[in-house]
Amino acid sequence: MNIYDVHPQDLISKVSQTLKTSYPEIKKPEIIEFLKTAHFKEFPPTDPDFWFVRCASLLRKLYKGPVGMKDLRKAYGGRKVKDTRKSRTHLASGAIIRRCLQQLEKAGLVEKFKKEGRTLTSKGRSLLDKTAAEIAKEQNRI
Repeated sequence: MNIYDVHPQDLISKVSQTLKTSYPEIKKPEIIEFLKTAHFKEFPPTDPDFWFVRCASLLRKLYKGPVGMKDLRKAYGGRKVKDTRKSRTHLASGAIIRRCLQQLEKAGLVEKFKKEGRTLTSKGRSLLDKTAAEIAKEQNRI
């Protein structure tokens, strides 16, 4: 069973709950309620479990192989809406992504890979695969 066999939203929500309950190394910073996810956003995230959801989403993005910070910032970026000028895309905040990755490294789920970026460890890969298998079993896909 592979993570691409289940719906991404189901996988991320289930993994985020696992990270919240089973990994004490992953905890949201106290200042998170004041941080925006990108400079073009108007408000910070309103979801109380935003930190764990972002960590789970990062784990899913790292499943394919080594991914660098620039690619992750681009993936979480978006469009800045301007009044009369044409909108263009901007990168997301690197601080939030970096802090999430550092906590995932402490938990042993992510590791640095040469100079190419970060990748999942076998522990992180098995967490995602087991969670995907549980979801597929619940949905009677196996």
